[in-house]
Amino acid sequence: MAERPRSASISPAPTPESDKKQGHALPSSSSASTPIPRYPPPPIMHPSQIPPTFVSSPNLPPVANGVQLGSPFPRISPPGPPVFSSPLQQAAVPFRTSPSTPQPVAYSSASSLPTSSSPANFSNGSVELQHQISEVTEDLSQYAEQPNVLFSAHKVLKQKKLANVNSLGFGALVSTGREVSPGPQIVQRDPHRCQNCGAYPNLYCNILIGSGQWQCVICRNLNGSDGEYVAPSKADLQILPELSYLLVDYVMTGNKRPGFIPPSTSKAVAPVVLVIDECLDEQHLQHLQSSLHAFVDSLPPTTRLGIVLYGRTVSVYDFSEESTASADVLSGEKSPSEEALRALIYGTGVYLSPIHASLQVAHAILSSLRPYKLNVPESYRDRCLGAAVEVALGIIRGPAAEISRGVLKRPGGSSRVIVCAGGPSTYGPGLVPHSLSHPNYAYMESSAVKWMEDLGRRAYCGNTVVDILCAGTCPVRVPVLLPLAKFSGGVLVLHDDFGEAFGVNLQRAAMRAAGSHGLLEIRCSDDMLVTQVVGPGEEGHVDNHDSFASDKAVAVQMLSVEKSQCFAVSFKNRGDIKSDFVYFQFSFQYSNIYQADVSRVITLRLPTVDSVSAYLESIQEDVAAVLIGKRTLLRAKSATDALDMQLTIDERIKDVANKFGSLVPNSKHHRHYPKELSTLPELLFHLRRGPLLGNIIGHEDERSVLRALFLNASFDLSLRMVAPRCLMHREGGTFEELPAYDLAMQSDAALVLDHGTEVFIWLGAELAAQEGKGAAALAACRTLAAELTEQRFPAPRILSFKEGSSQARYFVSRMIPAHKDPAYEQESRFPQLRTLNADQRIKFKSSFIHFDDPSLCEWMRELKVLLPEPR
Repeated sequence: MAERPRSASISPAPTPESDKKQGHALPSSSSASTPIPRYPPPPIMHPSQIPPTFVSSPNLPPVANGVQLGSPFPRISPPGPPVFSSPLQQAAVPFRTSPSTPQPVAYSSASSLPTSSSPANFSNGSVELQHQISEVTEDLSQYAEQPNVLFSAHKVLKQKKLANVNSLGFGALVSTGREVSPGPQIVQRDPHRCQNCGAYPNLYCNILIGSGQWQCVICRNLNGSDGEYVAPSKADLQILPELSYLLVDYVMTGNKRPGFIPPSTSKAVAPVVLVIDECLDEQHLQHLQSSLHAFVDSLPPTTRLGIVLYGRTVSVYDFSEESTASADVLSGEKSPSEEALRALIYGTGVYLSPIHASLQVAHAILSSLRPYKLNVPESYRDRCLGAAVEVALGIIRGPAAEISRGVLKRPGGSSRVIVCAGGPSTYGPGLVPHSLSHPNYAYMESSAVKWMEDLGRRAYCGNTVVDILCAGTCPVRVPVLLPLAKFSGGVLVLHDDFGEAFGVNLQRAAMRAAGSHGLLEIRCSDDMLVTQVVGPGEEGHVDNHDSFASDKAVAVQMLSVEKSQCFAVSFKNRGDIKSDFVYFQFSFQYSNIYQADVSRVITLRLPTVDSVSAYLESIQEDVAAVLIGKRTLLRAKSATDALDMQLTIDERIKDVANKFGSLVPNSKHHRHYPKELSTLPELLFHLRRGPLLGNIIGHEDERSVLRALFLNASFDLSLRMVAPRCLMHREGGTFEELPAYDLAMQSDAALVLDHGTEVFIWLGAELAAQEGKGAAALAACRTLAAELTEQRFPAPRILSFKEGSSQARYFVSRMIPAHKDPAYEQESRFPQLRTLNADQRIKFKSSFIHFDDPSLCEWMRELKVLLPEPR
């Protein structure tokens, strides 16, 4: 803040009596009553207010908010434009719908307890081994629609040679998912474990009801249950959650940690510390202040808030001063010493205070911020970002920080540090030179990256997530800041400015419910092998050999525990499979926001098949495309790598055609792509030319941020980032989902294109010329865009423009240029064109501007592969 007196001496280890305070007078009572100008924040729903998701029966055509999934081009019918009553549900294939909670297994009174395969009969002398699930005829939808685990195929090919084709691969997207409401799926006791491999009992296990022994589906070992599974009949075992549900939570709510808050008492809210760049110009600062004021108003009353500013110094604001905006100042030249932090947190100041007690003080502090006054270019201003984050971590960790307005509770879940940055870290620890032309820039950048990674790991060990929200026109040197966010379990997001999108992300970052100390363990049948795990975690080192003799689980140390993230797990066949089923068990062990220890266990089985056609039919092309995308993006670490990865996409297409396709008659070189995978080439074409690998994005920093986000993102967001979703506004306020081809860009239509991190609204010229009709369509599209992204983090940028405008290029570049294809190919992939007469077709075709990008069909022909007809 430019108005601060900088002449005050700063001791590296000040005593409480010698702390230097800086102040700004609070506004007078008359001025304080004047509302602070800010943009109205979007409605942020508290998790307890979020309505439950309604799902329809898998045997009926699902309908959600007007999205009819029974037709190839669903119509979205909100209750009267432009009002939408609830968030839009996922639409038709390839946009799957999944139950929000696992469904219990339906038992038949005439059938025995189901089993995974035809096991050998074990006997305890009187009772034969009972089965827990039905035979091969079991409805596959039970595991196919498990929302926490999405397999790339619902069947596993027995032949190792074909099953392990790298161009297609087999894997699963695994996420913790949302909290399970109290009910039969929650077990409040320690789970039974296989004494050989450490697996958990599940609904596929074989049970000796006479002795209570259960057979592990992973290693086939027979284990005891301390008599818990002893039952007079198989029906009595159905009341046990772990033997009846695909997903079970084992919750231990014992008071094992200081300050444990029982769920029945209240919901623990983690503290939030804002770390704010004070080197901003006036225009940027005004937008930032508006966003911060709205953010403070949106926080729950019990949230404890801290505010830290950084420039050449670090200023920690004291909430105990109600007459002035007062801050303790530390040097930003080097990391704060333990003595300095101890003097700060053991002092008389209050640096974390609940919103209900300090709302007015927080607003006064934010209103006191002043723009940068010196005549120095943005990239040359000194910013001690690293030291500021260290101080923020110190006040979260410090014991004095827990005593705030008489509150003596340690919060559950992860604490959050949210950095609002307008430029790079150029001063103090973790600095990079102001100029890229510095002769020692490469070495200093490498040193800064290592230091930021270490700081991120320290934050993770302190149970604190660091999110970095950047905005403005000054480059922030993404390679340096990204490790800080990544290794603490947070995210880095780039914005054009500190306006509305920044404010929404600020609010959603603080409201994300996150667990801590997460560990993912993956176990599978001996026939299968885990080859790769991609996601927000690192290789875990868990020594279970003392407890379990042959534990072969793959362990992943989770950097964050959030439902908006997932892991991409790749599998391979160890050899040719002879059994009828293979089993997969995923266990998440973490502490939730109530500080209860949770072990979430998900057990699934897939049938094995000899038929290649049956295997291809079972492939979920959207899941397969996301898995391929994550494996590909993991290697695209630079612009040069991205170009190389485009070529690997080409090779994947050709290899799948060679392995699973057929030769075109009268041709030695052209092959048909498998008809069972008709939509996969289109999804991979979007991946190849889109922002993740293509040249749509102008700067490599933007691609780095998108890449990091995509590698950790949930299935829904990942799919949208790979392939955009196009929705056309129709008469009566309905929306029709269309392929993302430029053939949808008709002058009398309005389109919404959801590309994950960005949403575009395109208004045709003819429609825009009709003021009333165009305005109504635009309002309906904006409402739809807001509802599509209501719970998404990061919140996407929403842009709207008219046909022919300069900004329309953002929209056009993301659509497949199908206008270049022959008429018969256009009609086969975009049937709506059949409604146009010859004159309309000629006029429509002449509206396109020629450019060199190939269409999907042209690209496939270049690869000498023929596309199958759409299914």
